[in-house]
Amino acid sequence: MSVKGKSTQPLGSSTRLLHAGVPPLRDGTGPVNVPVVRTSTVRFADTAAYADVHHRRAAGERVAGYGRHGLDTHQALEDAVTELEGGHRAFLAPSGLAAISLTLLALLAPGDHALVADNVYAPVRRVDDGLLKRIGVTLEYFSPGHDDLAALIRPNTRLVYLESPSSLLFEVIDLPALAAVAAARGITVVADNTWSGGWFYKPLALGANVVVQAATKYIAGHSDLMQGIVVVDSPALAAKLTLTYEALGLTIGADDAYLSLRGLRTLPVRLAQHQRHATLVAKALQRHPQVARVFYPALPEDPGHALWQRDFSGSSGLVSFEFRDADVSVANAFVDALQHFSIGASWGGYESLALIAPPERLAAYRSWTSTQPVVRLHIGLEDPQDLIADVEQALAKAAALQAARAPTLVAA
Repeated sequence: MSVKGKSTQPLGSSTRLLHAGVPPLRDGTGPVNVPVVRTSTVRFADTAAYADVHHRRAAGERVAGYGRHGLDTHQALEDAVTELEGGHRAFLAPSGLAAISLTLLALLAPGDHALVADNVYAPVRRVDDGLLKRIGVTLEYFSPGHDDLAALIRPNTRLVYLESPSSLLFEVIDLPALAAVAAARGITVVADNTWSGGWFYKPLALGANVVVQAATKYIAGHSDLMQGIVVVDSPALAAKLTLTYEALGLTIGADDAYLSLRGLRTLPVRLAQHQRHATLVAKALQRHPQVARVFYPALPEDPGHALWQRDFSGSSGLVSFEFRDADVSVANAFVDALQHFSIGASWGGYESLALIAPPERLAAYRSWTSTQPVVRLHIGLEDPQDLIADVEQALAKAAALQAARAPTLVAA
């Protein structure tokens, strides 16, 4: 690849990402970013042009016959996320969950069986219970760290769905090993790559066939839009996704496509800052007596650290920790006492967030055996020393509550 055709040397990943989907110059000039192109109706010069575009679409070519198909802004974002993930074709969806649903509906049919990691994004189970079971698709949950994938595969197994790291305890899985097992049996592997924003982790290069992401998070980067992406590694999978995508009538607004494309350009520098800050906070938590365990794969003490070092080039801003000898009221007191962290779901924006990990979700993880509360933090772009001081003062308030509730020992 080259920039402006002037270089034949291989380009770095940041350069490729920054130049993917850049608009061409016209009459010697042009904008840096693709303009927002909004339309519902697409006009045609004549009936022959109309017929030509619809014939090309039917053959699988990415051309727009209607506004729902996406014009310049959508196509630029598709090109950029395809470059980001190293895939063949990208599809844009209204949310991360919509991207997941699209993928499962496109690749599974009545009577099919899929194996799903038990620590995946929790709404996958809602798609299973509310939709897939009704159409005769069976999802079976397994623990990537405990179960033998090969032993679980059935004659009708069509898909393996994975996430690494998971979004609460950040377990890292051996994706190349699992993908090799699936590939030997002709089974498609789907990987959720939202944790890394597609930057620190490349599932398609490690054996996955499909990547899904909530672009809502790190790609958009500012907590101001909802969006999902699916990236596939082959024309055959692109054809399957296209059929379902068209049937569901999925689309996103051009303004949201533009905002994600703008966010994508700063993804490398934002994630580097998130990682620096999160590492400092994670180490501070490790030293605190109220903390039993910190979940952050970049820490040498994390069980997934070796796999993280092998397969990842960095870490995101998510850090979870387990309290020591506490109950949920103490965890609530901690979260409520935070001053620089908002309370809220999601992650990936510039701001810091805190959320108590739902016990019912942790209970679904085979790897989780504790009863202590867990808090997930998204470490934002604020000064890390301010965040550390905030965490420490909140822990002190939680400790005071815990001490006040401790039984008083009366001498005999």
